[in-house]
Amino acid sequence: MTYCIGIRLNAGLVFLSDSRTNAGVDAISTFRKMMVYEKADDRFMVLLSAGNLSISQSVREILQVEKIHNGDNEPITIWNATSMFDAARVLGSAVRRVYEQDGPALRAAGIDFNVSMIFGGQIKGEAMRMFLVYSAGNFIEATRETCFFQVGESKYGKPILDRVLTPITPLDEAAKCALVSMDSTLKSNLSVGLPLDLVVYQEGSFKADQVVCIDDDNPYFKMIHTTWGQRLREVFEAIDDPRWDGGDADHPLMVGSGRFETVRKITTPNEKIV
Repeated sequence: MTYCIGIRLNAGLVFLSDSRTNAGVDAISTFRKMMVYEKADDRFMVLLSAGNLSISQSVREILQVEKIHNGDNEPITIWNATSMFDAARVLGSAVRRVYEQDGPALRAAGIDFNVSMIFGGQIKGEAMRMFLVYSAGNFIEATRETCFFQVGESKYGKPILDRVLTPITPLDEAAKCALVSMDSTLKSNLSVGLPLDLVVYQEGSFKADQVVCIDDDNPYFKMIHTTWGQRLREVFEAIDDPRWDGGDADHPLMVGSGRFETVRKITTPNEKIV
């Protein structure tokens, strides 16, 4: 399994992925899930992938040469596309090409065609954009209301993203939030593991100077792991325990309600239960 996060903010983009792939408890391997496509002063794009490893690796290879045709004009590739939307269309075409080549054989072997990808970046002349690409090659785009995408084992790390991220979140704060989200996932799911790949892209730069591979010796991530767990316990302990009798509690748990009541069956000592 895997876990990848893509975040689109006013200030830039944040991408984070793990690198664990496993086919059982005794077959754990490390494969990078992130690919950066960069052309100086022209375009910067990042691809994160989850799902069947053979499919995602094939898509990544085909993507670099895949073309889509647009009338009589020059075929569109990720290297000459004038918009991220067109680049995402090229990625969708690459996914469908792999499905045409490998789908029947996978189906015959009882294996689903399973891949999902986050694709984001900026091409000179337009704003930053980010897309979530599905197994059919179709995609949706991140918006101000939904400024992040997750693929893979997403449920454990989603709450912190929902509570913290907004379009105006600073890049460093968003990177910290992504790392906390990843730490929560690592804590709860053994199918996600180190090392991690982190890229932080500043809007309009068409390059990323903040690129890091995080292993288990990384001092900042070790601090995140220790501090987040400790602060969660402190916050939990600071919340009042429930007061069942109400009394003078500021926040009583057991209160009367004309709308709901508990469904319960109370028997008398002599009543026979059938």
